[in-house]
Amino acid sequence: MSEVFAAGMLDGRVVLVTGGGTGLGRAAAVELVSCGATVVIAGRRAEVLEATAAAIGARWVSGDVRSEEDAERIVDFCLERCGRLDALVNNAGGQYFVPAEAIAPKGWRAVHRLNVGGTELMSTVALERAFRPAGAGTIVNVTLSPHHGLPGMTHSSAARAAVEAYTRAWARDWAAFGVAVVALAAGHFDTESLRKYPEAVWRAAASTVPLGRLGREAEHAWLVALACSPLGRALSGSVVTLDGARDNWFGPWPPQSLVAGDGVVPTEQRRPAAS
Repeated sequence: MSEVFAAGMLDGRVVLVTGGGTGLGRAAAVELVSCGATVVIAGRRAEVLEATAAAIGARWVSGDVRSEEDAERIVDFCLERCGRLDALVNNAGGQYFVPAEAIAPKGWRAVHRLNVGGTELMSTVALERAFRPAGAGTIVNVTLSPHHGLPGMTHSSAARAAVEAYTRAWARDWAAFGVAVVALAAGHFDTESLRKYPEAVWRAAASTVPLGRLGREAEHAWLVALACSPLGRALSGSVVTLDGARDNWFGPWPPQSLVAGDGVVPTEQRRPAAS
């Protein structure tokens, strides 16, 4: 049972989650299943997908979202095995930690081919093979916060900005086909993938969030489920940010210029109002 949604909220709906074997994708798949959806997870590592699918009650299909042949096969799997496809969650993505001046052209292209190219390919294939014939569908694109850029991940910041631009354009252009397109900008979450970065990076991550903590995977999963629900269609064209106000701040929180010796932000003494 979902912690926040009514039982059966997504009954009868089929949702495809790319990169659904681990991390935020896996958490989203768990929540979607708990809401009653038939869930298909996709990714490149068959053994990981098989284990996750067995654990959470989902179906799985292996493939590379950067390959047109694989993208078509993944969507066709949903149509053939589940009879339909109602929502696509473009969760597959990735990057590596590197200073901007050290990004090689090959690395830049690799990050964009996965994050932008894979999202574009899966979305257009789902549109033509599933959503347009059915006259309805929802696409959920997972992107990144903060929107003012991520030091050490310039390539990914640019790629995710491109996906958000695609989201707005597709929401306008594909509305005529009954398709809603939403982007979810994820902040820093306490995931296994975060800890693959240098220790100094992930240990300091929470200090950059005004809320004072990393996000929980379940919180992101709730937002994905909401976007896949009927309400998600009304969010078409939106970029919804879930990051504990990280998007509104850059640097340690609270800033040293605001804290007293005890680390607490002082409260200004206000003068009494004039009578």
